[in-house]
Parts: sequence; C-alpha cells; structure tokens
Amino acid sequence: MTDTPTQLFIGGAWADAADGATMPVDDPATGEILCHVADAGPKDAKLAEEAAVQAQQEWGRTAPRVRSEILRRAYEIVIGRTDELAHLMTSEMGKPLAEARGEVAYAAEFFRWFSEEAVRVDGGYGTLPDGRNRMLLSRRPVGPCLLITPWNFPLAMGARKIGPAVAAGCTMVLKPAPQTPLSSLALAAILKEAGLPDGVLNVVTTSRAGEVCEPLLRGGRIRKLSFTGSTAVGRLLLAQSADAVVRTSMELGGNAPFVVFEDADLDKAVDGAMVAKMRNMGEACTAANRFFVHRSVAREFGRRLAERMGALVVGPGTRDGVDVGPLIGRTGRAKVEALVADAVERGARVLVGGRTPAGPGCFYPPTVLADVSPESRLMGTEIFGPVAAILTFDDEDEVVRRANDTPWGLVGYVFTEGLDRALRVSERLEVGMVGLNTGLVSNPAAPFGGVKQSGLGREGGRVGIDEFLEHQYLAIPVS
Repeated sequence: MTDTPTQLFIGGAWADAADGATMPVDDPATGEILCHVADAGPKDAKLAEEAAVQAQQEWGRTAPRVRSEILRRAYEIVIGRTDELAHLMTSEMGKPLAEARGEVAYAAEFFRWFSEEAVRVDGGYGTLPDGRNRMLLSRRPVGPCLLITPWNFPLAMGARKIGPAVAAGCTMVLKPAPQTPLSSLALAAILKEAGLPDGVLNVVTTSRAGEVCEPLLRGGRIRKLSFTGSTAVGRLLLAQSADAVVRTSMELGGNAPFVVFEDADLDKAVDGAMVAKMRNMGEACTAANRFFVHRSVAREFGRRLAERMGALVVGPGTRDGVDVGPLIGRTGRAKVEALVADAVERGARVLVGGRTPAGPGCFYPPTVLADVSPESRLMGTEIFGPVAAILTFDDEDEVVRRANDTPWGLVGYVFTEGLDRALRVSERLEVGMVGLNTGLVSNPAAPFGGVKQSGLGREGGRVGIDEFLEHQYLAIPVS
C-alpha cells in the first residue's frame, strides 16, 4: 500500500484536503484499516472544478490522435500492472484475485476501445431540403464533467467513464466511492504517466458526497454528469442537475430476471446462472435477481445450481483457491441476511447456504432458495449478494409479465433452445440488454445501460462517446 497515492489529485498535483481531513479505507475481509486517504470538502471540490474548467478549452482543441495515443498508453500501463492493480482492488473491495485480474483487463479495454473511437468522431454535410442552405454538422466536447463511480467495480467503472471523456476532449472531476478510493487514485497516476495534461482529470476522494457534488451540479460550470449507483441517489442527482440543466447519463439499479424455459439446455443454464449470479459475489447491477424456471425443470435446475453454488470456496480474496470473497460491508451483509430470512418466513426452502459464518469479515455463503414467494422482499429489491431465488412459471405470457413487473429494466437473461421463442421473449422484455443463453453481457464494445428506472444513456460501444459530445449545426447559404 505504500506506493498507492492517498491524496487528492487536482490540477495534476497531489494534495491533502484543505481542512486536513482523512478517511479510512477498510479491508472487508478482516475489518482492519488498510490506510487513510484525503477526505475532500467543498473547497477541494471547487479547486478541482476550477482546474477542469481552466483546462477545458485547450484540451478540447487537442488533436484526436493525441488523445487516442494517451489512452493507448494508459491501456498498456494498466495491462502491464495487472497483478499490482488486482491486489489493490482485492484489498479494498474484497473480490477474489482471479476476478480482480479479470476486472483489470476489462478496465483496460475501455481505454483501448475509446483510443480507437477518439479518431472517429464525425459530423455531416449536405443541402437542406428547401435548397436555400447547406448544413454543416460538427460534434464537440460537452465540457467539464462530473463522474461519480461505485465501489463494486472500482477500476472498470472509472475507466468506463474516463475513457470516452478523454476521447471526446472533456475535462473531468472524478468522485469515487468512499469504500474504494484507491483504484481511482491509481488510475489518475497511470493517466498522468501516460501523458494526460494537468487539470484534465481531477480526483476528489470524500466521505462528504453531498457537500462536494451538489454545489458543482448547481453551479453551472459542470456541463455533464455521469453517475453509476443506486436509483435513489440517481433521482437526487437528477434533481440537483435540473437548476443548471446539466446533461446527465446514469446507470442505476437493476432487478434482473433469469428465465429458464422447459426446452433450455440445463448445463448452459446453470453455467449462465453461475456467471450472472456470482460475478462479484452478486454485488453487481447486472446480477440475476429473480430466477423464473419452468415448473417441469425447476427441481433439477435447483439441484444442479445448489450443487455448484455449494462447491464454491468462501474466504479472503487474496487466498489461493477462493471463489467468493466478502461483501463490501456489514450493512450490505445485514441486508442480505434480512432478505433471506424474510423469504424463508414466507415459505422458501434453503437448498444450500443461508447461514452467516462466524468470524471476522463480511462473508456470506452462496445461497439457493427454492419455492420463493412472489411476495418476498427480495423480489422487489436488488439483493446485492450471493443469493439465487427460484420461482416457477407455467407459460410464456405469465413469465414475461412477471419479469417486467418491476420499475427497473437493466438486463434480463433468457435460456431456451427455440429460436423463435428466444427472439420473441427477448423483444418483449423491458430491459436495455438481454443475455440469450449466456450469463455475461458486459463488453466495452457493446452499449451498456437500461430503461425505466435503471438509467439514462449508454456507456461503451460506438455510442458511448456520444454522451460526451454535443452537435453544432452551421447553416451556410447556397450562393
């Protein structure tokens, strides 16, 4: 930990908080304090905003190829430091090292992808229908951005926002989650090393999010907010963005349905369930939350899933052979415990897991529940833990209706061997993404995002850079 930055990163320099405040970073596997980092206040936020505003004009005029090459160098540095970054992430967040290494690769790919998109920002030219004017379209940076990232994928979510902002020519103030600030500070150091000019990226770590973010959103100098987190916080930030009409993109909560039809290949379905449920210990907005399994195969699916889940090894993420690390904190674990208890009280059967282990750390065992009541609380909220809740259904219309019966619409998973049904059901699901016979949808080359209360806009893919660009239309008379 001695080489990891612990100060604020403002205007290309490392600095303590103006009032000298610090906050602890805990190891969720032991509860011990790893280190203390600077705890920014409103004064620090204004300094970061000023640095971003001052850097915007020159950075926005930087050649696309220059921006591209900075991102490409950042990609190469991240890949070259995979083990170092994975250990850092595991220490502050808890996920097993193998999974952390996968996230490092995923994060790096956003830098590589947007290094390629930086040189492909285009416009348009043509004659308007009345023949009196030519139309010249150009796209330009939206301006200084506020980026707010969550704790569950601390490196990847930072890269997913920083990459397109850099490619588009925007400056940034990044506020990472207080539980996992170290990954974001490491990213800042890497981008500085890659040649990113001072003031383009500024990082403010803080436990005082409201005091830091609200003045920036209401002040009129920040022109773009990109937020990943809960729907409740997203609503609050949308309200705060309204005064200055800040452009927003939001990746919010999910309540993903996982539908297994009677003709599904159960081996594929169980494999997909393990990925969709157990990635990041279930602490993912894309995690399968509600398992709707056709009545004719529900018992066998539940047996196989319980067998696979029960074989997973729980322990500190740094230990060899561990499959499941700790949850992020005691509050999160207590929520999972309460949701499982409520489901059991309503008649659910525990096929595996369900009991909190003794000892230090925020561990919870992989758990499979069968015969879950639709009235259970875990049907209407993100579990954010390693709990698979199985319900049965009898026909397609019924399961589509139940799958869509939620205010969220991020992702859904469908398992069937019938092509017509696969396409039909996928099109009927009210979600932004569908995993068809797969439990993994995330990819830097694909647009990530949801509908309804799961968010606004998309990250990644060819459209990801659009969130950081504005169109300008120039009318030119035809002589």
